[in-house]
Formats: sequence, structure tokens, C-alpha cells
Amino acid sequence: MTTIKLRQELHSFVNTFASCIVLTLVLGGIGGTIYKMISPEGWIANAFGRSLSAGAAALGSMALIAGLAWFSRSWAPNGERSFFFQFLIYGFAAAGFIYLVQLWTKGMI
Repeated sequence: MTTIKLRQELHSFVNTFASCIVLTLVLGGIGGTIYKMISPEGWIANAFGRSLSAGAAALGSMALIAGLAWFSRSWAPNGERSFFFQFLIYGFAAAGFIYLVQLWTKGMI
């Protein structure tokens, strides 16, 4: 009886640990993506070129990200997650892993 309880507890611990790792990678992926977007040398500044100042591009991109965050509240699933949401979650986890590797090897994102 004790080995069954120990096995259940171990399974619960491993599941919780893996969920924490995925959550950390997803948050790192979201944070790294936002940083890559709004940094002065980021994607939005490069897309607009040097004709706009970096500050205006950063403010515009922050407004865009805030708008997307506002509208994303209605996209959140209530029950089972669809394939799109699984892809989105694990896509950000993969991006977080890539940013972590870049940070570790180069010292910057």
C-alpha cells in the first residue's frame, strides 16, 4: 500500500515540476519576444527603419502589445485547449528555451 502512495506522490511531483519548467519557459518566451519587439534595435524599429525615432517605435509597439493583451482575454479557452493554443504555448516555450540558450552563450538576448 505504501509503494502505491509513494508512486502517486512521485508522479504528482514530477508532473508539477514539469509544469513549472514549461511555465518558466513560456514566460521567458513571452518576455523575450516583447523585449525583441520593443528594444531600440528590435523588430519594430527595424521594420520602420531609422526614419522614426526609437522612442516612438517603442511607444507604438507597447500600445500594440497592450491592445493584443486586452483582446486576448476573450481568446482564452474555458475547457480543453485546442491545437492552436497548444501550439501557441509550446511555441512560446521553445522561444523561451532559445532565448535562454542565447542568454547563456552570448550573455544577451
